[in-house]
Amino acid sequence: MDKLRRHSKKVLIGIAGGLVVLIGLMLVPYPGPGWLIVFAGLAILATEFEFASKVLDYAKGKYDTWSAWLKRQDIYVQLSVLALTGVVVVVTLWLLNAFGIINNVLNLGQDWLVSPLFS
Repeated sequence: MDKLRRHSKKVLIGIAGGLVVLIGLMLVPYPGPGWLIVFAGLAILATEFEFASKVLDYAKGKYDTWSAWLKRQDIYVQLSVLALTGVVVVVTLWLLNAFGIINNVLNLGQDWLVSPLFS
């Protein structure tokens, strides 16, 4: 019975940690806590899985390296990364039809605001 309980706990932690990591990875391109959520998911997995601890350490190191690199860059590179992030957000909002809803609510008559996924 104890072995079944331990195995069940490991499976539940694997599922929960995996879901948290997946959600975090989906949020990475957007402003906000994407990487924090990924790291939290890996920390959950690391409580039961040794590989997750190694991946967590590796990912933290790469994130710190990226942050340090970006801070050393010229303001134009930093602004370009910020602009690219903005483009990702705007395209996502358009694809999810956020602008189409605003178009309909305000009766703007701008059909190009409607997402091709919702036409």
